[in-house]
Amino acid sequence: MVTSSTADFEFPVGYRRFHPKQLYNFQLNRWYSLGYLSLEAMTAAGRSIKDFPSWRSEMRALGHSALDSGSLMQAAFFYRAAEFYTIDQQEREALSTRFAQLFYESLPPDAAEKHEVPLDGSRMHAIRVPAASSQPARGTIVLHGGFDSFIEEFYSLMRYLAGAGYDVIGFDGPGQGTTRRSHGLLFDYRWETPMGAILDHFGLDDVTLIGLSLGGWLALRAAAFEKRIRRVIPNGHAYDQYKIPSALAQNLMTFFNGRFKESSNRIVEKNIKKGGMEGWQMSNLMYITGIEPPMTAFDYAMQMNEENLHCELVDQDVLLMTSRNDHFVPYKLHDRQVELLGGARSLTDRVFVESESAQNHCQIGNIGLALRTMDGWIQKTAGS
Repeated sequence: MVTSSTADFEFPVGYRRFHPKQLYNFQLNRWYSLGYLSLEAMTAAGRSIKDFPSWRSEMRALGHSALDSGSLMQAAFFYRAAEFYTIDQQEREALSTRFAQLFYESLPPDAAEKHEVPLDGSRMHAIRVPAASSQPARGTIVLHGGFDSFIEEFYSLMRYLAGAGYDVIGFDGPGQGTTRRSHGLLFDYRWETPMGAILDHFGLDDVTLIGLSLGGWLALRAAAFEKRIRRVIPNGHAYDQYKIPSALAQNLMTFFNGRFKESSNRIVEKNIKKGGMEGWQMSNLMYITGIEPPMTAFDYAMQMNEENLHCELVDQDVLLMTSRNDHFVPYKLHDRQVELLGGARSLTDRVFVESESAQNHCQIGNIGLALRTMDGWIQKTAGS
């Protein structure tokens, strides 16, 4: 197997066909590609999964087995995988609590510092992984996810970057991970506010910000208003949520959400009970925002658009990372995002393709290449 590795994790190269449905196949590749779960386990799981209930039961069973064998990190990520496609909030909370408990039990002493960062009368969850080198750190990187992440998922990335000489801080913002689960902070797309709180807490004034998936939109929004961010890397985002579907689908959404809002709510609520992908997406959207009914939460999500992104205010160095065959975010949006960033101090747009095994969302399939690209770009721009 070809891999890209650090002293802590191996990042396998190659997007595998674990399951015939992309709904499940991408998530199986996700945990494998990030270096947490094995090829053998994901292959076996893919053969057993038919729907959301079988996904949950299979991942829970694998978690129990890993725990019995003393593999705490693997057990943690099997429970996280089980939680991912769970809609019942009580069950989700139990699984996410187990995930976090086992994750931190698996780490060596002092491998990561846990922080609680004050915000709006509550707290955000953050972790810091200090630079591995005995030399002064080459800089500070702040990292966060998007719609459905826990910051612990990106620990392998943080370890790689710390090994490259950076101080690395990851956090769950409002609506994300432990910040939502344990502290109740609801999602707010005005990301400059939580980002400012992170910079204040750690006393930072010159950072590189990495935003993954929907976090790419949030990172650009933060950079537009928070100039202590000197470099920004949005990876795998859409500049406007409304522009993701086709023009026909956009018109249909507007029509039904306008004239038939109540009927649309009832349809979505039925989909949530059925447990399909659309139901899961809307359930998670309502959970992170705290907004009901479904179409009202949908209206809020549509505010993450071109107008509210404020790319005209982004004047930092930008590395725009796009995967050519991203099944969440169509490539048709890439060129317009490049145009919108015309005021950046410098702009590098890097498109990852199938021959690199990095064509999928956020380069799942070749995380090592994504990390080397980030590191090389940071060295070049910070040096200049």
